[in-house]
Amino acid sequence: MKKIIMHKSHAIPAAFALSVLMAACSSTPTTTSLLDQARGDYLAAQGNPAVARDAPAELQQATEALDRANAAAAHRDSLNTIDSLAYAAKQRIAAAQEVARQKAAERQVADASRQRDQVLVQERTQEADQQRMKAQQAQAQAQSANAQAQAANAQASALQQELADLKAKQTDRGLVITFGDVLFNVDQAQLSAQGMRTAARLADVLRQQPASSVLVEGFTDSTGSAAHNLELSQRRAEAVRNALAGMGIAPDRIATRGYGEAYPVASNDNAGNRQLNRRVEIVLSQNGAPIANRH
Repeated sequence: MKKIIMHKSHAIPAAFALSVLMAACSSTPTTTSLLDQARGDYLAAQGNPAVARDAPAELQQATEALDRANAAAAHRDSLNTIDSLAYAAKQRIAAAQEVARQKAAERQVADASRQRDQVLVQERTQEADQQRMKAQQAQAQAQSANAQAQAANAQASALQQELADLKAKQTDRGLVITFGDVLFNVDQAQLSAQGMRTAARLADVLRQQPASSVLVEGFTDSTGSAAHNLELSQRRAEAVRNALAGMGIAPDRIATRGYGEAYPVASNDNAGNRQLNRRVEIVLSQNGAPIANRH
C-alpha cells in the first residue's frame, strides 16, 4: 500500500485520502461507527465555506487527524486504536466548526456596531446617542449570555440524550446503565467489536462527567459452577474497565466487582431469562458521592 503524504501547503482532503487508501488495498479497510461519524462530520465541515474561510488551520489539523484514523482503518489496526483516532478527529472537526462560528459571531457584532454608529449619526443628539448605545450594549450582553446559556444547555441536552440512548436509570445508588451479553462472546471475557463500540460511548459520557466515579459490576446466569461464574463475571467487569482506561478514562475512577450468578433479574428456568441475567451494569456516582453496596 502506498503511503499518503500530507503537505502543509496543499492538504489532501480526508475523504479523497480514504478513496486512495481503499483503491490501493486488496481488501476493504476496517471501519467503525465512530470513524463513519467522523467522516460525515468532516464532509459537513469541508463543505461549509465559512469553515474553509475562517478556520483553515483548524480544518487542516482536522484533515490530518482524520487521515490518521483512516490510515489506521486501512492498516486494520485494532478497533480501539481506530476509535481513539476517530474520536480525536471528531474533536478537531468540532474545533474548526466552533472557530468558524465564533468568527461569524464577531462579524455580526462588528456589523451591529457599524449599524449603531449610523443610527447615532442620524439621530444628531448626544442624549439619544447615549441611550441607544446603552440599549445596544445591554442587548449584546444579553445575546452573549443567552448564547452561553444555549451552549451549556445544548451540551447538557446532548449528555442527557446519550444517557437516554444508553437507557440509564436513576437509582438510590446512582445512574445505572445495563449492558446485556452482547458485550462478550459466549463464556468469554474479551470485549467483542460491539462491546468496544459500546465502551467508547460510555467513555464519552464519562469525559463529560469528570467528577463521577464508576463501578463496573459483572453478572452471569446459573449455568456452570458458582466458582466459574464468579471468576468469569469479575474478568468481564475488568475487561470493561481496561477498555475505558485505554480510551483515556483514569483507572482510579473505575472500580470493578463480579457477582457471578447472584442478584439475578430473572429466573434461570429458560434461555431467554438466562440471557437477561448475563449482563454488565455500570453505576455512575452522583455529585461525587460514594456508590453504595448492593443489598
